This record gives sequence, C-alpha cells and structure tokens, in this order.
Amino acid sequence: MGEIITTGNKGKTIRSDCFVTLEIKDSGGIDLQLESKVAVMFGESIKVLAKQVLDFFEIKNASLKIEDSGALPFVISARIEAAIKKVIPSEKEFLPDMLKENMYSTARDRNRFSRLYLPGNSPSLMINAGIHKPDGVILDLEDAVAPDKKDEARYLVRNALRALDFYGAERMVRINQGTRGVEDLFFIVPHNINLVLLPKCEKPEQIHAVNERIDILRTKFSIPQPVWLMPIIESALGVINAYAIAGAAENIVAMAIGLEDYTADLGTRRTTEGMESFFARSMVVNAATAAGIQPIDSVFSDVADMDGLKQNVQRSKALGFDGMGCIHPRQIRVIHENFAPSTDETEKARKIVFAYHKAIEQGLGVVSLGTKMIDPPVVKRALNTINLAIKMGKLAENWRETYEQI
Repeated sequence: MGEIITTGNKGKTIRSDCFVTLEIKDSGGIDLQLESKVAVMFGESIKVLAKQVLDFFEIKNASLKIEDSGALPFVISARIEAAIKKVIPSEKEFLPDMLKENMYSTARDRNRFSRLYLPGNSPSLMINAGIHKPDGVILDLEDAVAPDKKDEARYLVRNALRALDFYGAERMVRINQGTRGVEDLFFIVPHNINLVLLPKCEKPEQIHAVNERIDILRTKFSIPQPVWLMPIIESALGVINAYAIAGAAENIVAMAIGLEDYTADLGTRRTTEGMESFFARSMVVNAATAAGIQPIDSVFSDVADMDGLKQNVQRSKALGFDGMGCIHPRQIRVIHENFAPSTDETEKARKIVFAYHKAIEQGLGVVSLGTKMIDPPVVKRALNTINLAIKMGKLAENWRETYEQI
C-alpha cells in the first residue's frame, strides 16, 4: 500500500471546494469514488475530469476519492494535481483554458483605491469577487493560508488566474516571504498576473530577488507585458528603508503599509485613532510620493463598522494615501466613495483649472483666482482631481463647455 495523500477542504461550512484522498498503488487499475450532492447532474463530468488528470500524469493504478461540495472544474483539477505532485514530482501542469476575458494588462497609474484580499486556498470566496468591482483582487498565498496548505494553494491560485473571471479587476497575488515567495512566482507569472504584492519588505534586495525570477519567467514564456510590484511595509526597519524600497525597480507602481504586523513589531496595539502608526504611514506616503508611485494604506479590520471605515478612509486620504486594502466586499463602496473627490473638491479644482486655461488663452504669465495667485503645483493637483472625478463618473468629460456657460 502506498502513502495516502489528502488535499482540499471539507466540512459543513465548506462550499465550492472538494476534499481529495489519493493513494497510488502498484496494481489494480483506477478505483474512483465520488461523494457529491450534485452527482446526479455533474457526477459523470467530475469523474471524466478526474480520469483526465490521472491520465495526464500517467497514473495507472490508484485509489482516488473525491468528496465534493460544489467545486468548479478548475478547483477539482487543482486539488487532484496537488495530491499527485506530493507523491510524484513532475514539471508537467494540467492547466485549464485561459479565459479570453482575463487577457488584459493594467496601467502603471490606474486607480488602486481598493484591493480585496481573498485567501488563496478558499475557492468559495474567489468565485464572485470581481462582481463587487474592487480595483484589485488579491489571491493571498501568505498570511491567509495555513502553513500546511501553502503548497496546494499554489495550484488553486494558478488555476483561478486562468479560469476565473475577474471582471476587469487588477489581478493580484500576494506571495510568501523569502525563497518560498520567489518559488510562488512560477505558479503565477506565466498566467497573466498583473501585480505581485511582496509582504514584509525591509530592503531593496528583496525586490531584486523577485525581479530576477520574474525576468527569467517572462523570457521563458514570452510575456510582453510588465508585471507590476507592490511592496508592503510591515516593520520598523521597512519604514526606515521605505524610500530605498520604493525606488528599487521601475516596475514598482505602489507601496502599501501593513499595520497589524507593524504595530506587532513595535510591541504596541493598533488603535482606531492611529497615533501609534502616524509616523510610519507618513513615511510611506512621503517615500512613495517622492519615488513617483502610489501610497496605499492598510486594511480596516472591523467589517461591521461602516462609519468607522468611512472615518478611517477620510483620515487616510487626508494623509495622502491613494487607496487601501479591504477584507470584505461590503467595504468597497465606502472606500471608493470616500477616496473619490468630493463635490467641494471638484468645484474648487474646476475653478482653478478654468482660471488656468483662461490665463493661457489670454497669454498671461500669471494665473490668479480672485485675489489669490495660483502656482503650478496647485494647478497640477487640481488637474489630478479633475481627471479623477472624470474617471469615476463624477464629472463629465466636456465639463469645461458646461462651465463656460455658467
């Protein structure tokens, strides 16, 4: 009898997943057992898929039991492949077809107001994530995955990148730390990942190690589009080195701060007011801005407190952050609404930009609004506000035509 291997999840609260038990034998052919509430409708197709995976890896003799709780095909094949590779190392990959809807790249300066964290080993939370319209969907291979599940989570995340519709959200993965994180890249870079998050980043060398592997994989798989990076600052040392990290590579587009780990590193408690993290958050904002990338704030962990979230977003925006993380879809709307330009901000920006254009048209060297002089940085900020309001549908693209008639 061979070693009995298990992968996946089961239990009363588990949905859209399966639990696989595999024993590879010396003889006896394939013994395939299926327990599923949807066996009447999908039992035969599940068995066909399971046999395809076994045949692909040339498994001739094995006992395979699948306890299904409504798993989609990309989940089932990932669980079986992960089980097989625990016994038989192989460079072969059983890949689901890549959805044509997922073949998009993302811009360096796209909006990143919200990024929704999803555990990389929980398919039920992934399936409809894009419907909620976050700016980014993060499949997390790090803190959200138990240590003994990290290997099998890689196959699930890989398959999700190919078979799951992200509805236009930026396709993100948070990799693990160190060598394991570099190895994670093999499972995501060839499958049109848009952005990789690097946890607990403390020095530029961590960026360089990741980029070395990314460059090798982009060359090997002929990937033309860039793979963006977002290092996460989560320690006192990371805060001190924030500017060096932010400028460590051209494909860094944003830098985030993770306050749970940061406050733990300080040996203090995270509070709603955030005085214990004010220095760190200000450092990240200044470092990112100086390096020309987006500063992104930490998550707000109380998913039931919408008023608290609103206040937190407003404080974050006031500090200079361009977005933040979220851990539940219900947080997305509040984050977007409060990072977006307010009516007063938009109106003030319109006045400044209108005055600027009038001065240019009249050949004036000085721009003024009422009795106040307007310098170039103020105009630049106003233009950014206008462009953001247009992107978010809060201002028409032809606003100047309408404004001139007022």
